Amino acid sequence: MRLITFEAPGATAAVAGEVRDGCAIAFDGGETVRDRLASGDRSPAGGERWPLRDVELLAPVPDPRVVYGIGLNYASHAAETGQEPPETPVVFPKASSSVTRPGGPVRCPAVVRRLDYEAELAVVMGAGGAVAGYAVADDVSARDLQRREPHWVRAKGANTFCPWGPWVTTADAVPAPEALAVRCWVNGELRQDGHTSDLIFGVEALVAFLSETQTLYPGDLILTGTPAGVGMGMDPPRFLSCGDVVRAEVESLGWIEHAIA
Repeated sequence: MRLITFEAPGATAAVAGEVRDGCAIAFDGGETVRDRLASGDRSPAGGERWPLRDVELLAPVPDPRVVYGIGLNYASHAAETGQEPPETPVVFPKASSSVTRPGGPVRCPAVVRRLDYEAELAVVMGAGGAVAGYAVADDVSARDLQRREPHWVRAKGANTFCPWGPWVTTADAVPAPEALAVRCWVNGELRQDGHTSDLIFGVEALVAFLSETQTLYPGDLILTGTPAGVGMGMDPPRFLSCGDVVRAEVESLGWIEHAIA
């Protein structure tokens, strides 16, 4: 099942539903995607429908309670940065205001000069600390702020620095989350071509680690890390500029594409 939140023609508020048969189909009774993540209900949506091409997709959970980022979680990415793989997961928060629609745009603050992309597998939590589904995310990063500030709150959590979607694919449809290709293109050029088998800490390990100190609620996000190929890892580094278009894709989960503004 693919859960979405979207703007529909003629609708006065965001609509939640599912993608099926090329259509966006609304849930009956005003349910939200978070409601479905919490209840575990996988019964088909039966409300009004629109061709998918006629709706504007929003972040599937537009207002997650928390977004956890995981740093240096691919062996290939640790290697390209010249760092040893971490012994425990490196966790940082991304502000909820960083969440934006899968189509962006991502807005670069005036203070940032070295903006970078990170295509990632996103884990979406359900009830009782269980994984409810998966999606695609771009963990947008300001490398200059990341280098000079001891904490990554500004570097990783600026407004619009977490486009994700295009939908939540429920966990029952993703039997092997550590067997998925992860790719990223910038202006049509393939930059990242990795695989979740390269994860240092897999999905189960990350959920268990976070659960030691945090209660995970429906709609919470875990961005699991990025493979090699980020802009700062190139020689010379290649950062994003206004007008660039970033496309992030995870095998079987779809893709998101956004411009830099």
